[in-house]
Amino acid sequence: MSRIASIEAIGAELTGWRQHLHSIPELQFDCFRTSAFVAEKLRSFGVDEVVEGMATSGVVAVINGKGPGITTGLRADMDALPIEELRDLPYRSTVPGVMHACGHDGHTTMLLGAAKHLAETRNFAGRAVLIFQPAEEGGGGADVMCREGLMTRFGIERVFALHNWPGMEAGRIETRAGPAMAASDAFDVIVTGTGAHAAQPHNGRDPIFAATAMVQALQTIVSRTLDPVKPAVLSVTQFQSGSAYNVIPDEARFSGTFRSLDDEVRAQLLRRLEEVVSAVARANGVRADVIHHPGYPVTVNDADAAGFAMDVAESLVGTGNIERNRLPEMGAEDFAYMLEQVPGAYVFLGQGESAGLHHPRYDFNDKILTLGASYLARLVEEARPF
Repeated sequence: MSRIASIEAIGAELTGWRQHLHSIPELQFDCFRTSAFVAEKLRSFGVDEVVEGMATSGVVAVINGKGPGITTGLRADMDALPIEELRDLPYRSTVPGVMHACGHDGHTTMLLGAAKHLAETRNFAGRAVLIFQPAEEGGGGADVMCREGLMTRFGIERVFALHNWPGMEAGRIETRAGPAMAASDAFDVIVTGTGAHAAQPHNGRDPIFAATAMVQALQTIVSRTLDPVKPAVLSVTQFQSGSAYNVIPDEARFSGTFRSLDDEVRAQLLRRLEEVVSAVARANGVRADVIHHPGYPVTVNDADAAGFAMDVAESLVGTGNIERNRLPEMGAEDFAYMLEQVPGAYVFLGQGESAGLHHPRYDFNDKILTLGASYLARLVEEARPF
């Protein structure tokens, strides 16, 4: 089997759609211009049903095949990031401070390309449910769509998604069974001491000293508390305190994130974070409050679904261009919520050398649009019982 000729033939058209979407980036749930473009295209393809407004601006389309069979969900994320674009592209962002720095414009275009082919040919049994989701970047749009009844309303039995991956050879496809991306949690720590003149530190309780000791001590959680064969990350990424050279302030704050690939480790990280902060606070005579912000769960690929996804990938790009046992990523993805509802798989599609994801010089590689669209379409056309 090879790439789909009818999709290859519209490569220039797909590029035009993608670059248009790149020029009109939108944040979180406010993907109204993007979803209007998507809905108009879907209707022009002759899909059987278009539902707008799920998770505020999400779009879901249904394409019926030629007979009974499996209902397959295909998901693309639509939202952009609050980043100022630095590359002077002909189709650069027209929205100040917002850009498609993660390639969701490309994901949306690939799913549109698959939709066009599937609606025209209907060479499959069952149904295809095409999910255009807002708010992947921190908003949990997938969770919102699931809570609004996405899976039951459309009878989705399995669900698939992909993500472009800079630094991986363009056209290469990789995934793994089991945990593919990490759970992501955030935290704030507020340390309250007693201010004093910097020349008289004995008259106060220094929150900066205590907070910096906490930051250092937190680095022992992964290295000295957790099982070394269970991946985890804890990073402090912000620190704020003080406003003068000669004043010890009353308060210091720091924030960060921890990542894990299983629920037991996730709970351990939070428990030890709270214990370490509390112990250091007592030792320094200050108060410390930990505020936990639960994030996305672990993205867990169903083993049979991952195997099927890679069989489809292998048929398109060949054995030498796939990897069935990719190492997990410690980044997070809200597609995890959909995988908690039904079996499915999330794969990585190489986009070649480029600036990294979430970088102000990033741009999606349009040369992989037709491959991504063919892959998504084949997941429907080749659907089989697991």
